[in-house]
Amino acid sequence: MKIACFHVIGSLCLWLCFTGTFAQNPLIMDQFTADPSARVFKDRVYMYPSHDENCGTDWFCMKDYHVFSSQNLTDWTDHGVIISQGTVPWVDSTFNSLWAPDCIKKDSLYYFYFPAITRNQSKRRMPQIGVAVSNYPYGPFKPEPEPMNGVFGIDPNPFIDKDGQAYLYWAAHRCLYMARLKENMKELASEPKEVKNLPSGFKEGPYLFERNGSYYFSFPHVIKKTEAIVYAIGKNPMGPFEYKGIIMDESPTGCWTNHHSILEYQGHWYLFYHHNDLSPDFDKNRSVRADSLFFNEDGTIQKVIPTLRGVGLTSAMQKIQIDRFSKISDKGTLIRFLDEQNKMDGWKTILNVKGAWIQYNSVDFGDQKVKSANIKIISEKTGHIELRIDDVEGPVVAHIKITQDEDWHIINSALDIVPAGIHDLVVVQESDVPVEIDWIRFE
Repeated sequence: MKIACFHVIGSLCLWLCFTGTFAQNPLIMDQFTADPSARVFKDRVYMYPSHDENCGTDWFCMKDYHVFSSQNLTDWTDHGVIISQGTVPWVDSTFNSLWAPDCIKKDSLYYFYFPAITRNQSKRRMPQIGVAVSNYPYGPFKPEPEPMNGVFGIDPNPFIDKDGQAYLYWAAHRCLYMARLKENMKELASEPKEVKNLPSGFKEGPYLFERNGSYYFSFPHVIKKTEAIVYAIGKNPMGPFEYKGIIMDESPTGCWTNHHSILEYQGHWYLFYHHNDLSPDFDKNRSVRADSLFFNEDGTIQKVIPTLRGVGLTSAMQKIQIDRFSKISDKGTLIRFLDEQNKMDGWKTILNVKGAWIQYNSVDFGDQKVKSANIKIISEKTGHIELRIDDVEGPVVAHIKITQDEDWHIINSALDIVPAGIHDLVVVQESDVPVEIDWIRFE
């Protein structure tokens, strides 16, 4: 799975970078991203993650922040760096400590909250919360010259209630805290208060949202060895909150952290979170994901099962990365990196035996009258595969004859039928010849 980046001139003469990621997990493929805070501003989703780097240590290294935006949760625009540790006067840049941020709009301004370790503490290097302000959700953001007074910790989460009162939530010393904010959004209006009646153990990354008069207080929590995402519900932004359970289980592959946000967009709810997809051997380099979230009739949250497919539609005219599958056969199908030395190139699908298959959901064929399919493939022998729609036993769209070539090459095949509208795409191995597939695209 590869991405293309080009420059266009945006508003205020800013240079923007467009990243086409096709709504598959992970969402961003050209850099490491984590701790995503997703917000809806002006009918567009803006995502404010932290930015992992590999600095040659065994710990987190985060030097700046980017912001990404999308109107369809499919195509994401990278608006570039909005805050760098070298441009914030109070940040000690030797710690590379620009951890999980968040952003919120009040009146006509956007307030970006971020933690970092300060310069001015001679004995204890304590993280504090800073604020930067902008006229636009994508920046430029101007940081305040000093961090917020009295807010020591990480993972700031601002929230504005329907009455206009603003709140701030954050993590410190394995616990979670909250306070009201003043009208200027830069100072506390009340003393910090610990959020009580939560499960014991390590907690961080609070995120509060409101739905139907209930306030959902969610946070990562180490139940056993790694972080699950859990939640509690209250009738007031300051609680009390009643613990309800797990939103997402601990990582099955051992990624120690998970950090999230939850939002409603165009009538649907989504969970943004992260995993170490592009760095399976080093879980301090993580990548942002998104999956759909659903509520039960009583207002509780259904558990979210992580997917590779992610959310949104994929146009049949784009490269369909079938390695981000929705379903897969019990045997004979493997997913591997295209290049073990450059994992950001993405993955490939290997169909090893006859009958092996892989399914990629929600492909939009539109009414464009596609005429052929291109498939990027490697095979050491001749064979053939079939493209089907809707199910592994569904209608055959194309019989594709595989030519022998040990290098990547593109095969073009005419279609047996011309799909229209939205369908699931299934690739089925019809011979005993192992094949490797990078992507499929209709034209």
